[in-house]
Amino acid sequence: MCIRDSPTPPPPANADEETFQLFWEVWEIVQREFYGELPDMQTVTYGAIRGMLETLDDEYTSFIEADIAAITREDASGSFQGIGAFVRMRDDGKLELVSIIPNSPAEAAGLMSGDLVLQVDGHSIVGLGIYEAIALIRGPAGTRVTLLIERPGQPELFEVTITRARIEIPLVESEMLEGNVAYIRLTEFSATATSQMQTELEELMAQQPVGLILDLRDNPGGWLNEAVSVADLFLGEGVVLIERASDGSEQVFRSYDGQPYESIPLVVLVNGGSASASEIVAGAIQARGRGILIGEQTFGKGSVQRPYTFSDGSELRVTIARWYTPNNVAIHGEGLAPDIQVVLPETLEPGQDPQLERAVQYLLSGE
Repeated sequence: MCIRDSPTPPPPANADEETFQLFWEVWEIVQREFYGELPDMQTVTYGAIRGMLETLDDEYTSFIEADIAAITREDASGSFQGIGAFVRMRDDGKLELVSIIPNSPAEAAGLMSGDLVLQVDGHSIVGLGIYEAIALIRGPAGTRVTLLIERPGQPELFEVTITRARIEIPLVESEMLEGNVAYIRLTEFSATATSQMQTELEELMAQQPVGLILDLRDNPGGWLNEAVSVADLFLGEGVVLIERASDGSEQVFRSYDGQPYESIPLVVLVNGGSASASEIVAGAIQARGRGILIGEQTFGKGSVQRPYTFSDGSELRVTIARWYTPNNVAIHGEGLAPDIQVVLPETLEPGQDPQLERAVQYLLSGE
């Protein structure tokens, strides 16, 4: 029998440490008695951390392994180095290209939405976790990666070699709608959200729209400071949110006068996928009477997390506070109720969007 050496912890200094001593006692027995291969200490440590966090009964306090944390940090910065595609992992273990970012290396190489990536540089990625697969495809700008592609409807597999580049993540879509109504959609509150919003808003406002629709549907949130900055684009002087810690201390985040978008008639589209930072912006606009919400009840994430990065690149996100709307309403677990509820039917015809249509109607008629 092969018995690994077990670490000898120092004597407990207090009752809590004495209780935790039980962990080492159990681990020592497992090392000595377990029939089978033991995991390495990193795996054991990560498992112990996750088990500890589960006792907090807070899904937002979470531990993220180093490779996944690196990808999420890069995405949150507003850009990444790779080929320029959004992906998802299918149930059959194949990585699907959901959409191709315009003017990206992926687009230049002729990749299309719906393509399936089977291999990266000769190594199969079928069955890998999505972040493992993404980590293999991404890499420093200027380097090359070869993908084996399966294209639905095409019998032969084919290889594509792509030179990676730095990709700015497109967060904003905008257009002018019927009746000279401006429309702008924000998909996430990452580090470049405000700057991208300002660029698009300037182009829209140059066309002198009669009103503006801000689409925050299915926006999962992001950085708190970006939420405050985006809200400040549409709000004059006043409170955006109140952050309250467990000890009762408060921090008030405010908006200020000076933006040219503070008076245009405004509608915000929301649904059950509008969460966190999206609810901060929508909640401030609604509470301060700046505009109305149209759509469905929002998600209801009213907590704030602080990230801590450790020496191995892993990350802890711990809930440090709850936030409240300017009129001191807690939305955690509740969400925001729209001023005008429009529930989408289970099936929609292509191009049909009753929530957007209702927003246009409201801005053109006032009701």
